[in-house]
Amino acid sequence: MTVDSENAALPDLTLGVPAAAVAEGRIVHGRVGEEEVMVARVDGSLFAVGARCTHYQGPLAEGLLVGQTVRCPWHHAQFCLRTGEAIGAPAIDPISLWIVDERDGKIFVGARAEQPKTTPRIRVSRPRRVLVAGGGAAGFAAAEMLRRHGFDGAVTIASAESEAPYDRPNCSKDYLSGEAPAEWMPLRDPAWYESNDVDLRLNTEITALDLGARTAALKSGESLPYDALILATGSEPQRPPIPGFDGPNVHVLRTTKDADAIAKAGEGARRVVVVGASFIGLEVAASLRHRGLEVTIVAPEPVPLEKVMGQDLGRWIQSLHEQQGVVFHLGRKPTGYVGGQLTLDTGEILDADFVVAGTGVRPRTALAQNAGLKIDNGVVVDRWLRTEAADVYAVGDIARFPDLHSGQPIRVEHWVHAERQGQHAARTILGDDLPYRDPPFFWSAHYGTSIRYAGHAEGFDPPSIEGSLDQNDAEIRYRKDGRTLAVATVGRDIEALKAELGFES
Repeated sequence: MTVDSENAALPDLTLGVPAAAVAEGRIVHGRVGEEEVMVARVDGSLFAVGARCTHYQGPLAEGLLVGQTVRCPWHHAQFCLRTGEAIGAPAIDPISLWIVDERDGKIFVGARAEQPKTTPRIRVSRPRRVLVAGGGAAGFAAAEMLRRHGFDGAVTIASAESEAPYDRPNCSKDYLSGEAPAEWMPLRDPAWYESNDVDLRLNTEITALDLGARTAALKSGESLPYDALILATGSEPQRPPIPGFDGPNVHVLRTTKDADAIAKAGEGARRVVVVGASFIGLEVAASLRHRGLEVTIVAPEPVPLEKVMGQDLGRWIQSLHEQQGVVFHLGRKPTGYVGGQLTLDTGEILDADFVVAGTGVRPRTALAQNAGLKIDNGVVVDRWLRTEAADVYAVGDIARFPDLHSGQPIRVEHWVHAERQGQHAARTILGDDLPYRDPPFFWSAHYGTSIRYAGHAEGFDPPSIEGSLDQNDAEIRYRKDGRTLAVATVGRDIEALKAELGFES
């Protein structure tokens, strides 16, 4: 067996490492043959597990130990050291387990251990039919968690999309730039749904809910009965009511089909204007620059992302794009797009072979509202993500839930957050009685530089910055009335993990 040069530098754990090197709360990164393995000692017990996160191969050995779990420094997935289970999204698959032994002052890792079966969760009067309305992150995560933990009733996902659940964040990142192939995108291959008896219904629109009869009416005329309902209808992009923005050369981005259409438009184009300096807009700009297009961003705010990230971080993000040739027209609004020309409210005209509108999304709450559920900037849920209707849950982009840290009801539109809420709703259906505690978390990538953000701050005092943004080594704290509400980091992955952990308590 040949070991690649990068792994060859890692200690061979089959030959043993000094026991003193694996002190309490420490991680040692090594290898067994070609596979990367990490050894950790927690509460006096030794654990040997795969050293790569199953979500994009993040380096778990550089992560954070929290009790008998390890958290990935890239996208904050959480794994149980004892079972290998991915207990917190965005990872779904478990990490490998290895037999570990301590003798004669050394620690040895032997053969791969068998993955234990997940213990079924039992509820005395659990539902037999679970209907998931929506095939995005939250909907998939809920269905997967139900099956993972032994739910043997019917599980149906009714999705309005034409594709099985996929990695939506990549639509504006590597997939749009052409660096991620299409086969990376699905969260599971088609065989998974069949083998796990998940009835995935694509191109299926639920038009009405009868909460009393516990049925969902479909556009096709069919009616689906349920015992428990998880509303995970997500968001839809907003297309501004601007003359010309309803034409074929103006694109929005939400789905892989949208990303494919934008990439196709870029094949014969030279110039593109992105309207909106949101995270999506900026990531689209970076992806299209990677494809060699001349990119201009038009946005009404004076500083990109100022309301979310503050002036200093917003200007720094703008500088990352300007260094790559992106041109900004800030404090400006488009008034029309005709004949390949975008007119601004100043009268200025920008040439654009096509336009991408990154002007935000709106939560799809009409189905819930028409059913009589309480709506207040989203579907109102309690700490267990339950609506006022019995056995009806709302998760992801549409859910307005009590934030544990701030004590205020919030609604957020983050991928990891949506997945974790879907997982939590599934656990609640199966009998868990713990409230939802996970703080919001997201990441954004710009030309190889990643920003990680934990917490939630709708309003904040001028942020404090420790370190240097220019050196990609900074921690930004968002406070209000002396209380830290959120933390953003650049190049400080452990600090991001610690911040997220702090918001859980």
